[in-house]
Amino acid sequence: MARKFPLHPAHPERICWGCDKYCAANSLACGNGSGRTQHPAELLGDDWYLYGDWGLDVPEAEPPAAP
Repeated sequence: MARKFPLHPAHPERICWGCDKYCAANSLACGNGSGRTQHPAELLGDDWYLYGDWGLDVPEAEPPAAP
């Protein structure tokens, strides 16, 4: 079973989001490339899950976490 994908991780820059292993950015184990995969919030902003079909079970009223 895959882990639940976090909508607003505290420090997304510390983790590679390329697979279900969620490796540390300096210890990539899956071999998906030489760099880490960024979390969608890093690329698209805190409301990234509201647009598009991500296939996530997201409650309607969940607000973004405060920084």
